[in-house]
Amino acid sequence: MTSHSLLSVILFDKLPRLLLALFLFVLLHPATQAQSDAANQAKRQKALALFGEGKRLEALPLLEELAQRDWKDGEVLVALAACLVEHAATLSDSDAAGKARFRAYGLLKTAWGLGYTSPLEENLRQILAELPANGAIKFSDNPGVDQAINAGEAAFARRDFEEALKHYGNALELDPANYTAALFTANTYDKKNDFAKAGEWYERAIRINPDVETAYRYYADMLAKQGDMVKARSMLIHAAVAEPYNKIVWREIRAWATINKTAFSIVYVGIPVPRDKGTVGAEQSADVSTAWKEYFLVKSEWKKGGKFEKQFPQEPEYRHSLVEESEALTATALALETLKEDSKTAELVTGDPTAGLLLKLHEAGLIDAYVLFSLGDDGIAKDYQAYRNKNREKLETYMDKFVMPPAPAKQLSAP
Repeated sequence: MTSHSLLSVILFDKLPRLLLALFLFVLLHPATQAQSDAANQAKRQKALALFGEGKRLEALPLLEELAQRDWKDGEVLVALAACLVEHAATLSDSDAAGKARFRAYGLLKTAWGLGYTSPLEENLRQILAELPANGAIKFSDNPGVDQAINAGEAAFARRDFEEALKHYGNALELDPANYTAALFTANTYDKKNDFAKAGEWYERAIRINPDVETAYRYYADMLAKQGDMVKARSMLIHAAVAEPYNKIVWREIRAWATINKTAFSIVYVGIPVPRDKGTVGAEQSADVSTAWKEYFLVKSEWKKGGKFEKQFPQEPEYRHSLVEESEALTATALALETLKEDSKTAELVTGDPTAGLLLKLHEAGLIDAYVLFSLGDDGIAKDYQAYRNKNREKLETYMDKFVMPPAPAKQLSAP
């Protein structure tokens, strides 16, 4: 008998006893699987607790293990992605850092595909989607400044805040007008719970460049955690004016509103659907419809009457513009005002919510701001910067009066 045959006899002879032993083990140890699940749950809680405390490098290996065990846990995948971004900051090898960031982006897309979304997931996915092909992050064209900020970021990731401040300070000595170094200095003091210093530095970053939303948003987040909802609201208004087409700003505004158990207003003047020859649908009264004819007449002049070419001779082709949309809405508002002044038609205007909203915007002198914020397509967005340079106060007034809900009378503590 060969050795293989002998082995077969031994195995078959012992098989019933092996099965019985396995059955008895399972019968006598019903808690084994439950204990394993409990251990994994405890590890998950620990990892997410470390992550919540900002100890992302400590959380990283635990999250790696958890993600390997269950790749469908969206919360773990997002936390792991954020930790990888932090880890990338500590890597001196730029290629390795880029790969870590791209891996983080892949994890975020997986979490999103699984249906898990959160402000962190959406914000990180938006930021990482804008990375260059090599995944590198450049803070300055000055090599010395860039190196100093990178060193500060590595120290910040290790939670060595004093070391981080030293490096950011070195960057600012080389370039006192570097927005990023001032912003990161503020955020480092914020993490140290030195809120007075953090506020000073956020304001310095804002003075360096008032047209970037980040310092306003970080400052608002810090103020909200301290319960100063009034000033946080003000900072978010400034952030929206700085970058109204940045979705991160609106997620932060939504978060502020949620904390305060309210909601920001989505301001929209519904344009009646045109029918034959610029008339509008039956949902509008005949008189109000007449007012809206003015809107379509102006639009026609801009698209087909050569008005765009005269206004923008340097542009090769037509685009939707701020001046066109504002002129069309203003023409309608003026026609509505005339109807409102007539006792026979006044109630038709005051009883129409769309007409009422347009008149409020017109009376406040904020139709331009409305167009830029609520109708800001690719064409209109091209007009934003020039308008903001001359009319920042109007844009802030629009956000204050029409979009942002009031802060609570009683200041709230951090959630």
